[in-house]
Amino acid sequence: MLKKLRAPIFALAAIATLAVPAAVQAHRMWMIASSTVLSGDDAWVTVDAAVGNELFYFDHTALRGDFAVTAPDGSAVAVENEHTGRLRTTFDAHLTQQGTYRIAMVREGAMGSYMLNGERQRLPRGLKASDVAGALPEGATDVQVTENNVRTELFVTLGQPTNTIFTPTGKGIELVPVTHPNDLYAGEEATFQFLLNGQPAANLDVLMVPGGSRYRDSQGQMNLTTDAEGKVRITWPEAGLYWIELTTGGPRGEGQAPTSRAGYTATFEVLPS
Repeated sequence: MLKKLRAPIFALAAIATLAVPAAVQAHRMWMIASSTVLSGDDAWVTVDAAVGNELFYFDHTALRGDFAVTAPDGSAVAVENEHTGRLRTTFDAHLTQQGTYRIAMVREGAMGSYMLNGERQRLPRGLKASDVAGALPEGATDVQVTENNVRTELFVTLGQPTNTIFTPTGKGIELVPVTHPNDLYAGEEATFQFLLNGQPAANLDVLMVPGGSRYRDSQGQMNLTTDAEGKVRITWPEAGLYWIELTTGGPRGEGQAPTSRAGYTATFEVLPS
């Protein structure tokens, strides 16, 4: 159950961005919103999405993908005015239902190889896990497949918050907030639970980095770990933007690729207490 929010709810950003595992991606993916808590019966939100050398600055390339907006009742909301430039992607979402929305980009795929006639061949690009069997030629052996799940999320609330969009799908790393992501304050503790393929993501490393590194001599990062229930407790040292990353990918064996990889990043805006 989500922790009850204080009233009134102040505008604070809770942007969830899923990244490719750190070993694969040198830069950091993130999304930010023009606002994540709005009032009234009719509102718009604009989202910026980028891959950056520094957090929350457009300094590398745009984040590209299929973005989806889900309303509190589970229906799809149109992604409007989408534009991808050199350094960022921007788009709008029209909010008319009361409650919490999910704005997400999910990438699922499979990569790997197989042996055929004594030579190792690679699977075609762009496959999903369900496509692998059909892509294998007759006589293929020693098939090695890595499934990837990359999730980028942003939560936006119009009016009072709801928790309907936090229902997990059972794929990849997912956030199930105990503390609502729009109810974060400096000096207070927040609890987030993470699931991996629908089960508690126990003992996963959580990297937390405050934004504004351009103006600091150090990253100022914190290294945390989820407990047996997949929960992590964070006391925010000060107000501002924070970026969180979790990744996982277990090896199959000596010299073999992992059977699966998943990654999740999140950016949260913490308000003064």
